[in-house]
Amino acid sequence: MTNDTAPSRRRLPAGIWVLGLASLCMDASSELIHSLLPVFMGTVLGVSMLTIGIIEGVAEATAAVTKVFSGAISDYLKRRKTLVVIGYGLAAITKFVFPLATSIGWVFGARFVDRIGKGIRGAPRDALIADITPPEQRGAAYGLRQALDSVGAFLGPLLALVLMIWLASDIRAVMWFAVLPAMMAVALLVFFLREPGGVSEQRGPRTPLRLGDARRLRFDYWLVVALGAVFTLARFSEAFLVLRAEDVGLSLAFVPLVMIVMNIFYSGFAYPAGAAADRMSRRSLMLIGLALLVAADLMLAYASSPALALAGSALWGLHMAFTQGLLSKMVADTAPADLRGTAFGLFNLVSGGALLLASVLAGALWSVYGPAATFLAGAGFAVVAALGLLARGALRARAG
Repeated sequence: MTNDTAPSRRRLPAGIWVLGLASLCMDASSELIHSLLPVFMGTVLGVSMLTIGIIEGVAEATAAVTKVFSGAISDYLKRRKTLVVIGYGLAAITKFVFPLATSIGWVFGARFVDRIGKGIRGAPRDALIADITPPEQRGAAYGLRQALDSVGAFLGPLLALVLMIWLASDIRAVMWFAVLPAMMAVALLVFFLREPGGVSEQRGPRTPLRLGDARRLRFDYWLVVALGAVFTLARFSEAFLVLRAEDVGLSLAFVPLVMIVMNIFYSGFAYPAGAAADRMSRRSLMLIGLALLVAADLMLAYASSPALALAGSALWGLHMAFTQGLLSKMVADTAPADLRGTAFGLFNLVSGGALLLASVLAGALWSVYGPAATFLAGAGFAVVAALGLLARGALRARAG
């Protein structure tokens, strides 16, 4: 029996599918690289855990800073497709660099440019989803894009696993296979993505970019930003999931299994969780996500075998499914239509800063106290976030 009140994937705008399929292709390319990159840096290039943490944190923070400017520019231009294509194009170019890297400087440079590309495309893409989707379907739209994105993030490591076995663990040779899906993502956007007609006319003439525009963002928007920051402190770079699995005995050829398992659960539950966000309590879904993150961190902290590390990665993927689309919906719902790009940019700037801090802290804790300390710290931040949500709910109930 169908539920006519539930958002339907078939009724979502075609642009959501184009953006989702482009994300699928690019994530297949990126995760093929990233499922091997931590081990490549640690074994082939011989860098320390702290250095890996710094590189991952700086890369993500770079993306976050870039999103602020690209989001604001997309609001000013009232056109988002060009920025989305440029962002995906830069990421595609870097896929030629990783297999050629002979030093950590090459890897850092490629990661830096790749994350600039992610930053350029991120906020305009998320704002475009809100532009072309009715408010009552935004949870489903963001959930579908996240689901397709994570299907790509599953296919990339799966391809890496098969190629590592076939090519006798030749990491450089495997990385070359990331080029084709990256180019396919760019082609999809160039030829099939359409912005909604008449958007620029409906939104009026262009106005100068002003820092004061941020004052028009309401208090409930800034609460979402704060929630996202605390959440990110509890969720450092996924590179540490890969490193943990290797640490407990997963062989080099099978390291991509970590990202495969994580993204099976992420892709499988992202759309249902996003659709549920259109009907259920946001606080309840967030608390479920935080509980899953605490469970994942504890399992990874005390893992003594590859099977336990993979189980922790599965829980990590579940928590991502319950929270990432929901946070995007909350940003879109609390921001003015003409400032959505700026709103997503600021949200990602704050979250990126938190991810930089979290990743550097994770690398430092791992280097000094061991891997268990890294994941126990993440669990602690997740508990703090959950307590904050419960306290806010209690205060609102008392005030009401």
